[in-house]
Amino acid sequence: MDERLVELETKISFQEDTLQELSEIIIKQQRQLDELTRRMAALQSRLEETHSRQSGMSDNAAGTEKPPHY
Repeated sequence: MDERLVELETKISFQEDTLQELSEIIIKQQRQLDELTRRMAALQSRLEETHSRQSGMSDNAAGTEKPPHY
């Protein structure tokens, strides 16, 4: 009986350690995911700004404004 009890306590201790490690990994991954999401939003914003600028430049180049020599 004592031997089974020690075995169960050992297994429980091992499982607690494993759960703690998994919890730490999940926390780390969530932080990484949050950082990547933030970076992706920033890149998307920069891409939209660049696209807007290029659209504005192409509108000017398409002849909406007359060159200064006319």
